[in-house]
Parts: sequence; structure tokens; C-alpha cells
Amino acid sequence: MLERHAIINRQTAETQIRLTLDLDGSGTATVHTGVPFLDHMLTLAARHGLLDLEVEATGDLDVDLHHTVEDTGICLGEAILQALGDKAGIVRYGTFTVPMDEVLVTASLDLSGRPYFAEDLDLAGRWIATFEAELVHEFFQAVAVNARMNLHFLQHRGGNAHHVAEAAFKAFGRALDQATRRDERVQGVPSTKGVL
Repeated sequence: MLERHAIINRQTAETQIRLTLDLDGSGTATVHTGVPFLDHMLTLAARHGLLDLEVEATGDLDVDLHHTVEDTGICLGEAILQALGDKAGIVRYGTFTVPMDEVLVTASLDLSGRPYFAEDLDLAGRWIATFEAELVHEFFQAVAVNARMNLHFLQHRGGNAHHVAEAAFKAFGRALDQATRRDERVQGVPSTKGVL
């Protein structure tokens, strides 16, 4: 069985990031971005998605959290794309709904090769301690574009901003695990086009 892992190194004037990903992991994560809330979210996404994930990031946090959050999303998206290789034998689609107390959020994704991102999460203008909650949008948009996936979040019920974000990250991890699973019945890539 081919290993499905990736190592991404990204160096810019704003951030320096090293990210490793194993799609066939056990859910272990070591994450240090300098943004504690993002570390927490990535750790639980890895745990629930059975991904092995390591992230070491430094960024211009004195300016804003935005660059570090977005660039980490870019790196995760690139790692997913690289680890999938030619996508032969994968399920391709994944959907999962997570209840988080009063909140209910669904993530649906398609590893189609066509990036698109949409969400209706109630996070704009809200804060989770010192974390600007709408950065969740920036993170997942960067993941979707760089992994070349369709990614949608649907919030069925809202409430506490931390719960909304946490439900989204958990649902994403579970949906990604579904979509990246191998199915021995799938011959080649799961597309009538012959490529993804």
C-alpha cells in the first residue's frame, strides 16, 4: 500500500511554516502556530479525522493573526493534495454532521480537483477570546483552494462562536477521512472523466 503523506515547507516575509501530514494516521497531532485557538482546532480536526499532523509555524503575530492562519490553511491544502497523489481508489466525497451542544454543523467535500468554498457559519464580527472568529473562513478557504476541493459548511443551528468553530473543524476532519478512504471496488479514479 502506498504511503499517503506530505511535507510542506512555506517561507514568506510574513510566515515560516513546516507541516507534515499522514492521511492514514491515528489522529495524533503536534501543532505550534503561535495561535492557541488554531492549535486547538487543528488538533481536534486531526483527532477526529484520524490524520497525523505536525505543524510548526512562526508568523508576524504582532501585526495580525491573519497571515499565520491563512498560510497554515494554504499548507494544509497543499499537503492534502500532495498526499492524495493521483487519487486512484479513493471514495472522493465526504459529509459529516457534528453536534456541539446547542450547535449543529455539516461539512461536505468533494476532492474533485475544482476548488470552491462556501459557508454560512455565524462567525463574522465575533471573537473567541483573542481570536477573530471570521478567520475560520479564511483558513478553510485557503485549504479548499490549495487542496483543489469543493468544501461547504452548513450551519443548521447556531450559538456560541467557539462551539460553531469547533463543530466545523470536527466535521471537516470526519468528512475528509471519509473522502480520502480507499475503496477496493473503485478502479482508477472515481470520475467518468478519468481524472480528478
